Amino acid sequence: MATNKATSKKKTDAPCVSHSPRPQQVPDGVQGVATVSNGPSSLVKTKQRVADHGEVFTPAWMVEAMLDLVKEESERIDSRFLEPACGSGNFLVQVLKRKLVAVQCKFGKSAFEKQHYALLALMSIYGIELLADNIAECRANMLDILTDYLNLDASDNLYRAASYVLSQNLVHGDALKMRTHDGQPITVAEWGYLGKGKFQRRDFRLDVLACSSAYSAEDDLFSPLGRHEIFIPTKTYPPMTVSELAAAPADEPKEAL
Repeated sequence: MATNKATSKKKTDAPCVSHSPRPQQVPDGVQGVATVSNGPSSLVKTKQRVADHGEVFTPAWMVEAMLDLVKEESERIDSRFLEPACGSGNFLVQVLKRKLVAVQCKFGKSAFEKQHYALLALMSIYGIELLADNIAECRANMLDILTDYLNLDASDNLYRAASYVLSQNLVHGDALKMRTHDGQPITVAEWGYLGKGKFQRRDFRLDVLACSSAYSAEDDLFSPLGRHEIFIPTKTYPPMTVSELAAAPADEPKEAL
C-alpha cells in the first residue's frame, strides 16, 4: 500500500475528524456495511491459491494498525492510496470508510457537496490485482460502501459514475510488471474536483510515474503531479459531470494513448 504525502500545508479536508486514540464516530451509511468477504474469518481462499499466487489476506486488526501509521492521510478526502495487490479490498474498503467519515464531517449538511466529495474520495483510491475474481470482488465491495453511504440504487447516475471510476482505478493486472492482464501498460487516472459538480481527469502511465519519482527523494508516486515537467499525461480529458461519467463505458481500455 502506498500513499501520497500531503499536497498542501493547509489541511481543509478533515479538520473535525478526531486524531485521538478514541474511536471515531462513524456516520450513518459508513458503519457496518459491505463487510469484505475475505476478512479476518477467512485469510485464505484455497491452499492451491496460496501455493500458486502466495495469496493470503490481511486480517482486519492489522489493516487498522497499518492505516493508523498514516492516520492523517487516511482521513483526508483527496489523499491518494495505491494498493498494488489489493485482493478483494481489505485495505481499500477501510480507507474509503475513513474518507467518508471526513466527507460526512465536513459536507454532511449539503447533499450536493456530500455526493460529489464522496465520489472524489472514491476517485483517490487505486488498486491493482492479478486475479480476476478478486478484482471483481474489490470493485463490488467498494461500490457497496459508497452505495450504502449515499443511499443509491443502480439506476442513479452517481452509482453508474462510481462504477466507471472503479473500472478505471481498480485494475486487473500485474503490479510488478506494471501491465494489465492483457499486456498493456497500466494507466493511472488522476482525478480532481473542480467544484460546481465538475471533475477533471488526466491519465499517466504507471511505469513512467514510478521511474520519474526517483528524480526527487522527497517525492513519492502520488506527489502533486504538476510539480515537475517530467510528468506528462498520456491523455487529458475535458471537465466532466457525474452524468457524463455515468455515460462513459465501464469497459473502456486503459492503455495509454
